[in-house]
Amino acid sequence: MLKIPPEISSRYAALLARKKVPERTQVDFQKWLRYFLDFCQKYGFENSDKNSFPKFAKKLEEKKQTPEQQKQAFHAISIYYELTLMMSRKKGQPQDGASFSKAKETLPTSKNADWRPAYQGLSSEIKLRHYSPKTLKAYSGWLQKFQNFTKSKEIGQLSPLDVKAFLTFLAVEKKVSSSSQNQAFNALLFFFRHVLKTELGDLRDVPRAKRKPYIPVVLSRDEIDRVIAELSPPYDLIVKLLYGCGLRLFECMNLRVQNFNFDNRVLTVHDGKGKKDRTVPLPEVIMTELKTQLDAVVLLHQKDIQDGFAGVFLFDALERKYRGAATELVWQWFFPQKA
Repeated sequence: MLKIPPEISSRYAALLARKKVPERTQVDFQKWLRYFLDFCQKYGFENSDKNSFPKFAKKLEEKKQTPEQQKQAFHAISIYYELTLMMSRKKGQPQDGASFSKAKETLPTSKNADWRPAYQGLSSEIKLRHYSPKTLKAYSGWLQKFQNFTKSKEIGQLSPLDVKAFLTFLAVEKKVSSSSQNQAFNALLFFFRHVLKTELGDLRDVPRAKRKPYIPVVLSRDEIDRVIAELSPPYDLIVKLLYGCGLRLFECMNLRVQNFNFDNRVLTVHDGKGKKDRTVPLPEVIMTELKTQLDAVVLLHQKDIQDGFAGVFLFDALERKYRGAATELVWQWFFPQKA
């Protein structure tokens, strides 16, 4: 969190006292000012421009701040604007909301470059390659941190030197883990290569975070049994599939009827990590539970259709490609005797 410059903080506190703001409220006002200055630095807005506050207010609303809190924040920033006007008058600067010199010396300045095309381009390139939404979220997060580090530098002026400085900053100053630094590197490599259409070049001289030896914590067989014993259906079946088939959580939650081959005792995982398919053996001890769960799903599906629901959720463009699939009983294709 950005700290308020000492000169501004002291003058702001004096102005609050002059306006007879209660001491307890003064602490809150200082907090709102700190949040506002940090917001302006992070998103590239001019902190002394009154047009920046509506954007800050929108952010407060997104953060579920109450109307009373938003009103208090408005009052706090209004006094800050009054302070900037007073300081600009004393120094003979234009009274148009321009930031005063001391603030510019202390606060990181932003070039106010529009980075929206960068985020849009990153999103398009990731979706074009059908990468995971988690990848888009992670890469966008690192791009935002990179934007903050470069103080919203013009996108056309970004260079591999900026990336080297950022990765060095992560390793030396932030002391991030090796996996975090590698993820940041991969995100920026993807951004430069596929969005900016340029290569980063040789980055071997960049300090890299050390990879620490890691011994994973593994539950014993008895501990797993005790965990499962505390779960009720169908959650216990999910955990049994996770451990019995070695599935990731999102893979298990995306399983459909056609993934199961009960004749060959095989489970086919479609679009796993990296959009790859694989097959895994089905544990014999949960075969009965799986069929019972599928029977329950069939009854639930029939009831939903009778109640006027649109059917099951389908991935990507399958709903447009197979318009009747959401309401069809796929169970009939595999188990005709259940129809």
